[in-house]
Amino acid sequence: MLEVQDVHTYRGQNYVLQGVTLSVPDATCVTLLGRNGMGKTTLIRSLMGLTPPRSGRIQMDGVDLVGKEPFAIARLGLALVPQGRHVFPSLTVEENLTLAARSQPDGGGERWDLARTYDLFPQLKGRRQNRGGQLSGGEQQMLAIGRALMTNPRLLLMDEPSEGLAPVIIETVASVIQGLRGQKLSILLVEQNYRLGVDSADHVHILSKGTVVWDGRPEELEAAESVKHTHLGV
Repeated sequence: MLEVQDVHTYRGQNYVLQGVTLSVPDATCVTLLGRNGMGKTTLIRSLMGLTPPRSGRIQMDGVDLVGKEPFAIARLGLALVPQGRHVFPSLTVEENLTLAARSQPDGGGERWDLARTYDLFPQLKGRRQNRGGQLSGGEQQMLAIGRALMTNPRLLLMDEPSEGLAPVIIETVASVIQGLRGQKLSILLVEQNYRLGVDSADHVHILSKGTVVWDGRPEELEAAESVKHTHLGV
């Protein structure tokens, strides 16, 4: 589905991504692990066209994404759950959810609408007329995920969804990711939380200093003590 080949991205004068190559096959969850400042969010921004790469190739089902505007990339079926959530504080929960809602690009499968989103996050249904700025951090994260799902994506990009959340809310996020995996939604999960990232993944990549330094299956990483210690501090 998604192919990233030798991507080099700068942020200002900082050379952040230094030849990143990875792929997200259809109906899989790929986790990207790494410490702070290793380039994980910059990769997400490059995929969405927010920080375009200087060189390299990014393709979605053979369609080149480099050079496209973020709205055009979103229309191809990519949706972003951004780091820090970034819900609209002055809009209600329901307005946040419906603001960018659209039917699926390919017109197939079960559609995400308000009813299905509230089934996934019943807590949001009870607060649907509350403004985004009135929600707790955990509720805002649910809203950010629900807002992305309402675009009916083919590939969901999740940037640090556990950041700043209490352990019980992280368990909820983990359960949601597992449920989406069961529905065969393709996911690229960027995480610092080792346990969440590994338990959610079909395949894992580790990013360090702008390059992929390791990739393999979750059970292989669990056994690779030196890799975990060197690159993740686990």
